[in-house]
Amino acid sequence: MTQSDLYTILPLITLVVWACALLLVDLFIPKGRKGWTALLAAVGLALTMGLTLAQAGREASGFGGMVRLDGFSTFLSVLFLGSGLLGVAVAYGYLKRMGLERGEFYALLLFSISGMLLMAQAADLIVIFLALELLSIPLYVLAAFARPRADSEESGLKYFLLGAFATGFVVYGITLVFGATGATALGGIAAAVAAGSFTKYLLLIGAALILVGFSFKVAAVPFHMWTPDVYQGAPTPVTAFMSVGAKAAGFAALLRIFVLAFPSLGADLTPVLWTLAALTMFVGNVIAIAQTNIKRMLAYSSIAHAGYILMALVAYSRPGASADAVASALFYLAAYALTSFGAWAAVIALEKPDGKGLEISDFAGLGRKRPLLAAAMTVFMLSFTGMPPTLGLVGKFFLFRTAIEGGFVGLAVIGVLTSLISAYYYLRIVVTMYMREGDPETAREPWLDLTWGAAALAVVVLSFLPMVLFAWASGAVLK
Repeated sequence: MTQSDLYTILPLITLVVWACALLLVDLFIPKGRKGWTALLAAVGLALTMGLTLAQAGREASGFGGMVRLDGFSTFLSVLFLGSGLLGVAVAYGYLKRMGLERGEFYALLLFSISGMLLMAQAADLIVIFLALELLSIPLYVLAAFARPRADSEESGLKYFLLGAFATGFVVYGITLVFGATGATALGGIAAAVAAGSFTKYLLLIGAALILVGFSFKVAAVPFHMWTPDVYQGAPTPVTAFMSVGAKAAGFAALLRIFVLAFPSLGADLTPVLWTLAALTMFVGNVIAIAQTNIKRMLAYSSIAHAGYILMALVAYSRPGASADAVASALFYLAAYALTSFGAWAAVIALEKPDGKGLEISDFAGLGRKRPLLAAAMTVFMLSFTGMPPTLGLVGKFFLFRTAIEGGFVGLAVIGVLTSLISAYYYLRIVVTMYMREGDPETAREPWLDLTWGAAALAVVVLSFLPMVLFAWASGAVLK
C-alpha cells in the first residue's frame, strides 16, 4: 500500500474511521440527547465532502487499478454524501417523534454511504461486489430499525432476502465473466475482448446475470417486486435514503461496468436493456395510479424513474453516444435526488407516531394549513412529472435527447407517453392539497423544514441554470 493508494480512497477512509469512532462516542451520549450523534454524523459527512471536492479534477488509480479517482467517482461521491446529509436532516426530528432515537442509526447510515463511495470508485468486479455488500447490509438493518413494529421487521427481512438473492446473481455473473476473460478488472476484461481471447457466450451470460443482479438494486421491472413493501414498512427517512442512494449506487455500477468492460456486447444487450427500460417506465407509472398510500405511490414512482435512467444505458454502446449517456444519467440522478428527498421530507412532515398520515387523502387541506409546504410539494410533483419550471423537465429532456441520438426514437416516445400517464397520479396530490377540505396535522421541525424548502428552491433555480450541473456531469465521462 502506497501513499498514492491512500490518496485515491482518502474520503472513503475518512468516513469509515469516522463511522467507527461515532459508534464508540455514541456509547457515552445519554439517551434523549442523540442529537449530538446526529450532529457528529453530519460533521463527518461534511468533512468527507470537503475532501472529495478537494480531489475534484484529479485522476488517479490505486491498489493495482482496482479503484479509480476520476470525474465520475467525484460526481457520484458528492451525490452520495449530499444524500447522507439530507438523510440526517430528515431523520433527526423523525426519530425523536417516533420514539426511535438510537445513535446506531447514524453510524449505519455512514457505513452504507461508505459502500456507495467505494462503488463509485470501483474498477474491478471484486471491489464492486465488496462495495455492494458494504452499502447493502447496513440498509437491511435500517429498514427494520422501527422494531418491534411488524411492518418494519417485515421490510427488513424482505429486503435482506431479496438483496441476498440479487447478490447471488452478481457473484455468479462475476464468476462467468472471469471464466470467459481471465480477468475481473474492468480494463482487463475490455482488453481481453479487444484481443479476442475470450468466450463470447460465457461472457454474455455473465454480463446478463450482473445486469439482473443490479436490476434488483435499482428496482427495474420485473425485478421490482420488493420495492413497495420495503418502502412502505421501513422508517420513512430510510426509505428516502434508499430511494436515492441505493438507486444511484446501482446505476454507478451498471454504468462503469457496461461502458468500460462490455462495450462490445452492445448489439446483444441493447434489446434487453430497451425492454427493461420500457417495461420499467410503463409498469411503474401504471401501477402507481392505483395506490392510495403515499409511500407505495412514491415506491412505484421510484421504479418508473429507474426506467427513465435506463434509457441512457440503452444507448451506451452506440459510437459517440456513451459520453452523452453517462452525462444524462448522472444529471438525472442529481435532479431525482433533490426532488425525491424534498417529496419524502413533505411526507415525513405529515406522518404521525401511530403510523397514520400516510394516505394521499391526508394531504387534503394542506394548501390552506401549510401553504409553503404545499407549494414545495407541488414543485416536487411537477418535477417528477417533467413539467416546467423544474429540474425534472430538463433531466428528461437530456435523457430523451440521448435516446433519440442513439436511434431509439420509439423508446423516447414511450418515455413521453408514460410521463403523461404519471401526470395523473402526481397532480392528484396537488388537487388533494388545494381542492379537498381537510385539517392535516404537520410536524414543524427546523431541519425538516429546511430540507424541503431548500430542495424546492434548488429544483426551481437549477432548472434555469441547468448547464452548470450538466457541464459537471459531462466532465464525469468514463474513460
